[in-house]
Amino acid sequence: MDYCRMRAGLRKSLAAGLLSASALAPVAALAQETLEQRLDRLEAMIMQMQARMDAAQGTAAAASPADAAMAREMRAAVAETRAVAAEQGEIRERVARIEADDKKGFRVGATQFTIGGYVKMDAISQRTSGGEVPGDSINRDFLIPSLIPVGGSASGWDTHFHARQSRVILKAETPVGGKTLGGHLELDFLVTSGGDQRVSNSYTPRMRQAFLTYDGWTFGQAWSTFQNVSALPDSVDFVGTMPGTVFVRQPMIRYQAKSGLSFAVEQPETTITNASGGRILPADDKLPDIIVRYDVKGFALAGIVRQLHASAADLGAASGDSAFGYGVSLSGKVPVGDKDDVRFMGTVGQGLGRYMGANIVNDAAIDLDGELDPITTYSGFAAFRHVWNDKLRSNVAGSYFKADNPVALTGAGATDSVWNALANVIYSPVPKLDLGLEYMYAERENEGGASGNLQKVQVTAKYSF
Repeated sequence: MDYCRMRAGLRKSLAAGLLSASALAPVAALAQETLEQRLDRLEAMIMQMQARMDAAQGTAAAASPADAAMAREMRAAVAETRAVAAEQGEIRERVARIEADDKKGFRVGATQFTIGGYVKMDAISQRTSGGEVPGDSINRDFLIPSLIPVGGSASGWDTHFHARQSRVILKAETPVGGKTLGGHLELDFLVTSGGDQRVSNSYTPRMRQAFLTYDGWTFGQAWSTFQNVSALPDSVDFVGTMPGTVFVRQPMIRYQAKSGLSFAVEQPETTITNASGGRILPADDKLPDIIVRYDVKGFALAGIVRQLHASAADLGAASGDSAFGYGVSLSGKVPVGDKDDVRFMGTVGQGLGRYMGANIVNDAAIDLDGELDPITTYSGFAAFRHVWNDKLRSNVAGSYFKADNPVALTGAGATDSVWNALANVIYSPVPKLDLGLEYMYAERENEGGASGNLQKVQVTAKYSF
């Protein structure tokens, strides 16, 4: 065998292999595993070269100093290439982490901030059979069951545009003691004062939610623990099934265990109906509302106990009085097939008035002895969502509310029952953009037998960010 010719061939082959591996290292698109395999093959070539040199010279010790130096250089080149590849792999991982953080928001010191929310425009045309809805009524922006007119003359179709539901959400997360300290601040423009519809249509922003979280604890204003927000239907209207929905945001202290159990003490507020049907807000409550909830596999079971309280002046009696309210709510979201689902809620209780349907009726009435008489209520809703394809979905839903008012105490004007039904179609031509069309029918009846209905057609465009 021509030893010199063999050595020259090995030099040429190995040099080409190292050049190929070195060229591949800076290419970010190359998988690290592929480069490692190439380097492994180069090391195998060096070992083969050493074996051939041993066979040609007799022993490894007899190899010339030049051959041994060449082998060391080749091994050093492979090691250097490995180091470059590892460094570039670390750079790629670092860039990936930075890109992931960018998608999550921005960092200030140790705190990660994210901004979310949506911009939403609603175009609504509605008519009522029992009287005209005032131009500045919130019932023009979204369904408020207790504000459906009854007993009057039918209105025509009234058209109203607004973007007041648009909202901004700022979240923050800071690592503290191996756990995460979180903050949530949320603003929108519903139910606030501001400019008129003639010129500016400007509205004052309001605080929807503001709370902090740490290790299972929540402190601040959030959706009541008695309400299961995840069960709400996919509607174009703000809530959709308001008559049958627990609906309250308020300050609280809540602890949620990993087992799914939640315990909360929340803002107390008693609402009372007087003999003329008016609403009294005593604002001298003694104990917080106490709520226990258990979440499991898409279902939520919540119970509440409340103390209702009013002073002697509020009751028109010689002394103040208190009574207990209580209730239970079962809600959930049940998958149907691959993408469809059924959502539902059922709630029953006594003294729950302000928790139901945006305070359809009050918590209690004042009896003839000047004492509180809690009002019993029943409510619920069901909704079905069908996903036609990746861009199109539709929903049908219905809800019902019933109050057992002591008519002799509340008068005939108190709401006896409300129900509504809706159907919609929502088209998402691109991600984060929803274009919706919805028809809703709602009807309210009071204890005197007067009734009225509301029909509404609503078109919406919503960009979520």
